[in-house]
Amino acid sequence: MSNFNPAELAAVFPELFMAVAGMVLLVAGVMRGNQSTAFISWSVLATFAITGMFLLGVDWDSRTVMGDMFRLNPFTGFIKLLILSGLVATVALSVRYLYEEGMARFEYPILILFAGLGMMIMVSAHNLLSLYVGLELQSLALYVLAAFRRDQARSSEAGLKYFVLGALASGMLLFGISLVYGFAGTLDYTRIASSLTGVDGVAMGFMVGMVFVLVGIAFKISAVPFHMWTPDVYEGAPTSVTAFFALVPKIAAIAVLMQLLYGPFGGLSVHWQQIVWFLAAASMIWSALAGLVQNNIKRLMAYSSIGNMGYALVGIIAGTPQGASAVVVYMTIYMIMTAGVFGIIMCMRRGERAVESIDDLAGLSRTSPMLAYAMAILLFSMSGIPPLAGFFGKLLVFQAAIGEGFYTLAVVGVLCSVVAAYYYLRIIKVMFFDAAAEAFDRQMAFAKRAVIVVSVVFVLFFILKPNVLIDTARHTASTLFAG
Repeated sequence: MSNFNPAELAAVFPELFMAVAGMVLLVAGVMRGNQSTAFISWSVLATFAITGMFLLGVDWDSRTVMGDMFRLNPFTGFIKLLILSGLVATVALSVRYLYEEGMARFEYPILILFAGLGMMIMVSAHNLLSLYVGLELQSLALYVLAAFRRDQARSSEAGLKYFVLGALASGMLLFGISLVYGFAGTLDYTRIASSLTGVDGVAMGFMVGMVFVLVGIAFKISAVPFHMWTPDVYEGAPTSVTAFFALVPKIAAIAVLMQLLYGPFGGLSVHWQQIVWFLAAASMIWSALAGLVQNNIKRLMAYSSIGNMGYALVGIIAGTPQGASAVVVYMTIYMIMTAGVFGIIMCMRRGERAVESIDDLAGLSRTSPMLAYAMAILLFSMSGIPPLAGFFGKLLVFQAAIGEGFYTLAVVGVLCSVVAAYYYLRIIKVMFFDAAAEAFDRQMAFAKRAVIVVSVVFVLFFILKPNVLIDTARHTASTLFAG
């Protein structure tokens, strides 16, 4: 391991700052009790903003530090900024919700902070061991968040299901890592890639290890057939937690998957493309069909999330800088759209009680026209209707797949997108054409309103300056293939 120097401290300073801030706020919360929930929440939000500023001040030139276990480059920097943006949106949506639902406990924002720290470590990992540590730090916080509402059986059930299946996936990932280490003799990304070059044939044990690693990551992005936890956990967890699950962990897991497939496993693209092809096709098909019969809007968003991960995998399978940049654009658009949709879902309250049925949105265009039009815009974008942002995300990933000859997968994606449009349009039909149901409660926190407005404005006006995001994505994704 190389000798420590101040430059290495600067490279990991954003993560160090988050860790120290989390521990300080935890002590403050223990001393002041649950009455400090709002203070802790806004302090965590400020922590994310300050971490983002520190991150922008770090030199993003491609390099590894901390004994080659931690990597910095434009890709990791951009993804971490995305993660921090998602964390800010999550906390902003959560503060009022915690009090409305009577679950205002100071541990909630701190758990989100430590989950975010785990994600940032995952994204910058350059060693399978540091990847696993970051992933487990994230997962342990998410298990608790899923069951955070202890007095509700559904939440406890969601937490238990997530914990049991998550532990199984973590075990598979760790088993895969051990096989990769056994046959490659190293856990370092670069050395694993080097061990695959100049060798006649790859050991079957290494291939099995790679498959187990991919299975562990597939669980984290809820790709079919490793999606079984998603609908139940999305429905049972508190809505603010569901929003968090839909927004941020998926971005971190997709980024890790790209780094693994294009880095240490890059020499085995012929083999892993078959696995990713199946995961992408199965995710798109199952989400399109299963989503048609859902009546709970959180459950519907779970299937929507599964489908969106399938579309992201279509871009990944191309294995080219064009495909990687398409995935970065797609995930950015997906996160912003989803933040707005969940902001609106969290406005679905009657008499201080949250409602979750799609039928509860009946006649929303007459009782809350602004919410209805905002929801319609976001759902049209998720359907891939031009000229909204969601259309460009799907267009780019399909173009990348077609460019590499994956015509069948692209056709499957387009057909599934058409089928899935039905359940998005069904919600719009309920809002605009069904008899009006009882109006939702009128109060809406400023932070929630801000998240919805930013999401709608981005989706509407993305077409005016699409190259700002697309060019940034191309620059960041190209570093995955450098050297």
